[in-house]
Amino acid sequence: MPRPNIVFIVADDLGYADLGCYGGRPASFGAVSPVIDGLARGGIRFTQGYANSPVCSPTRFALATGRYQYRLRGAADEPISAKLGRGSAVLGLPPSHPTVPSLLKQAGYRTALVGKWHLGFPPHFGPLRSGYDEFFGPISGGVDYFSHGTTGGAHDLWDGEVECFEDGYLTDLLSRRAVDFIDRSARARQPFFLSLHYTAPHWPWETREDRHVSASTGGNIYHLDGGNVETYRRMIHHMDEGIGWVMEALRRQGLDRDTLVVFTSDNGGERFSDNWPLVGGKMDLTEGGIRVPWVAHWPAVIQPGRVSPQACLSMDWSATVVHAAGCQAHPDYPFDGVSLLPHLRGEAQPFVRPMYWRMNHRSQRALRHGPWKYLRIEEREYLFNLEQDERERANRARAEPGRLAAMRADWEAWSRQMPGIPPDAFVGITHTLDDMP
Repeated sequence: MPRPNIVFIVADDLGYADLGCYGGRPASFGAVSPVIDGLARGGIRFTQGYANSPVCSPTRFALATGRYQYRLRGAADEPISAKLGRGSAVLGLPPSHPTVPSLLKQAGYRTALVGKWHLGFPPHFGPLRSGYDEFFGPISGGVDYFSHGTTGGAHDLWDGEVECFEDGYLTDLLSRRAVDFIDRSARARQPFFLSLHYTAPHWPWETREDRHVSASTGGNIYHLDGGNVETYRRMIHHMDEGIGWVMEALRRQGLDRDTLVVFTSDNGGERFSDNWPLVGGKMDLTEGGIRVPWVAHWPAVIQPGRVSPQACLSMDWSATVVHAAGCQAHPDYPFDGVSLLPHLRGEAQPFVRPMYWRMNHRSQRALRHGPWKYLRIEEREYLFNLEQDERERANRARAEPGRLAAMRADWEAWSRQMPGIPPDAFVGITHTLDDMP
């Protein structure tokens, strides 16, 4: 079998039930995500897929490296703020660290990041320094969809390491650049790895028709007094349409059958999202903050219409795409993620392994192992059976003190293997001011 092309799509702040294929309700204009829903029907949809963190930068460290983000200092900030990160030689993804794109590039893949980076600022960090041949998108966490500016109006759109002034709605600009990369890679007859990391549906709340809203905010991209559910769903729909353009490019080039397309989110949803039946959201280690959509489409390998209960983490996708490309992790930087390639092929049954989280925000910790989840928020501990109680309402801590103690000890033993959180690490303060740029 030829090595697959890989299109790795990451949404920003997308809730678990925002998509139709995860039970999301139609909007006034109709289906919110018909293209992604089609990818799920034609491939596999995971119901127990998790983000490595409930906030963006840490998850992106895990996606880039295939390892627990806690191993790197930059991922201790929740997330990397532009105010602290600009000029820092510490807060970012070290160019010396092997990454998914660098491993695939060494194996002969063309590599590109189209979209959000948010893993440190030049001159010390950047996509071209971490394995990508090409980059088009914003460096920081959140930008306006029309001015492409951060809070305070600083412009943040780049083509490689050159500032790029290109008019248009950012979601569409990213989708079109992704199509262009696919077309050029097809002409070169070289396998490619495309990271398509949308900023949608992250605030500010702007659709294609909302240029006037962008102008009226005066560069304040927080837009805390704006937005609504309808606008939010249209933002998802615009992203979905762009993914449709990407899929059409693959079909036009005759590449769709042998291309692995992955879709997920960097963390749980924000204020206008739908996380049903989960509770909580971005910044929380409750299920709504970390359980996210997971869809994979690869006609040559994945049988259509599959739904998997396999519990998995963002960094498992990293291990999976490297495995699918016939590569291995660097021996000095072994993956913490587990390859799901046998599972995609239908050759393996779901397996059980512990998954750990740690958040400085509200001193949170979590461990999932099988159906059980240990959760601590500040000084209060919880124990949930997620098979029976996805909404995390029935705290079993008093009823099962032995299990609670064992899972607490398991989490603490794992935590001792990770570097501590430094006291100067930045912490997002609330759900509404979390990606401080």
